[in-house]
Parts: sequence; structure tokens; C-alpha cells
Amino acid sequence: MRLIGSDGAQLGVLSLDAALQRAADEGLDLVEISPMARPPVCKIMDYGKFKYEAKRKASEAKKKQVIVQLKEVKLRPKTDEHDYAFKVKNVRRFLEEGNKARVTIMFRGREITHKEIGQKILQSVAEDVKEVGIIEQAPRQEGRQMFMILAPNPKYKAQLREAARASGADKPEREKTEKELEYEAQKAAERAAEKAARGAAARAANEAARAAAAAAEKAGEEPADSSPPAQAD
Repeated sequence: MRLIGSDGAQLGVLSLDAALQRAADEGLDLVEISPMARPPVCKIMDYGKFKYEAKRKASEAKKKQVIVQLKEVKLRPKTDEHDYAFKVKNVRRFLEEGNKARVTIMFRGREITHKEIGQKILQSVAEDVKEVGIIEQAPRQEGRQMFMILAPNPKYKAQLREAARASGADKPEREKTEKELEYEAQKAAERAAEKAARGAAARAANEAARAAAAAAEKAGEEPADSSPPAQAD
């Protein structure tokens, strides 16, 4: 087999026993990474760490993966204007979210003899959402249904990204310098010390007031100052 060292160095063609011994000497594993090669290629590595890194990369790739769904909106040849506007609004929302939209015209009874009405409605929908969607599948008929499929418009997404860059929304936050971090830590310590000092002073005043009140009560006299004790922060 052709052996690759743990540091990526080419160690040449070795026998299985020799390769296993090299891996054992380093306290690592011998992993076959290209079984179809002639000769097969193996690498000395920490197999547990290798599996962990592979799993982590697969998890990150899955998080970044965008799942596109196909949403459907149904219309009738006699759909009124208000309902049509509501359905078009839904189609626009689906496309803006990155999903595809299937717009279906349902014919009933003798409505099937007026296919041109369905085609006109589909063309109108495509025209109303053309800035956010494009026709991926042209109108076609299946039985008593006529439908088309719209996909998000790549130009619209590019415009959104450009607008975000122009507004600085995707600009990374500036990292604080070491001096700035030290200054913030110093100020936080000063605030904590000041708060502790105020608390200690308030507690001392409370203790003095209670002692004076106790002494006055014991002597049968009214306290000189009956104001409530100070409150600690």
C-alpha cells in the first residue's frame, strides 16, 4: 500500500505489517482513504478525531443547506378580484421565502371548454410577480386542471444581497482592541468597588442608627432622629 504520514508526508509503498507498525509507533490508527487506487492509499491518523471532524462538517453542511418546497395556490376561472389579489400575495410570499409556487386553475363542468381563461389567469399571475419569480414550467393541462410552476427570481435575490451590502447589514462587527478591553474591565472594576463602598457605608449608618435608637429606648428617651435608616445599594 501507499502510505501517507500523520503530517501528510509521502512515506512510499510499504507492506501492511510495516504500515501498521509505523502507525503503532506513533500511537495512531492506519486508515484506508483510497481503496480503489493501485496500490491502495492509507494514512496514519487519529481515527476517532477523523470521524468527529467528518460528522461536524456534515452537520455544518446540513445547516447551510436550503430546502426548497413546492407550495400550491389554487384558482378558479371565476375567481373574484379580491380573492385573486390574496392568492397572488401568497405566491409572492412563497417566492420571497425561496420556495417554488405551483399555480393551479381548476375547471368545473363546462368551464373546461374555455381553457383560454385559465391561460390568461396564469399569465396574469406570472406578470404580477415577475420581479420576484420566473416561470420554471410553462402552463400545461392535466385533466380538469391547468397549472404552471414559478421559481424564485435569481436577480431579485442578487438585488437583496446588494442592498444589504450597501446598507452595511452584512458588515462584520469590528473586534475590540486589547486596550479597549482593558479599559472596559478597569471601569467595570471601579463601578463594582464604588457600589461595594456605598453598600458598606449604608450598612454602617444603619448599625449606628439602630445602636442610637436602642440606647435612647433603654434610657427612656425618644431617639434624636427617627428618620428611616439608609438603604444599601
